[in-house]
Amino acid sequence: MDNIEKNPSPQQTSGTTVTAFVLGILSILVPYVGFVLGIIAIILGKKALNRIKQTGEPGHGLALAGFICGIVGTALYALIIGFFVVAFIFFEMSTSDLEEVSIVTNLLVAV
Repeated sequence: MDNIEKNPSPQQTSGTTVTAFVLGILSILVPYVGFVLGIIAIILGKKALNRIKQTGEPGHGLALAGFICGIVGTALYALIIGFFVVAFIFFEMSTSDLEEVSIVTNLLVAV
């Protein structure tokens, strides 16, 4: 029994790394909440990358993927939100212009 070598157990990936990865993927897939999930994934991914750089623990690929997916998800939903804000502004401007035109038309018809 003394001749049996004991294999050291491999280091486990940290919970922060896995959480950053999962939230990064969800930030792309989950509508409406993806913006917030992306921001959290960016923060956790950066934190995990810094810790991996210092300690050498495994999970660099997962942390990097979570960080990048968080950026993509945040940018994607920022563009979508920006599009709807601009569309709403233009819709409001066109609606108010139509009301002014109808008021002027009614005044001209009345004269």
